[in-house]
Amino acid sequence: MNTTLKTDTVNFGAKGQVVIPRRLRKEFEIEEGTKAQVYEENGNIILKPITSKFIKSLRGSLKGTKAMEVFMAERKREREL
Repeated sequence: MNTTLKTDTVNFGAKGQVVIPRRLRKEFEIEEGTKAQVYEENGNIILKPITSKFIKSLRGSLKGTKAMEVFMAERKREREL
């Protein structure tokens, strides 16, 4: 992991649009059409790209939880409506 902190300054457009610097787009595999999750955390705006790399990192993250059982029960309930 890179321990050197590199920063860039960006400008916001009239609609709140911002251009992500090229080096970060390459590092995070951001391409045209890539979606991102945006939220506030401790007074900061967090932007997390939803890429195939990110999705793969989620594999197994719900293991040991009852997430699938809850999901299947919800699906069953929806079919009964």
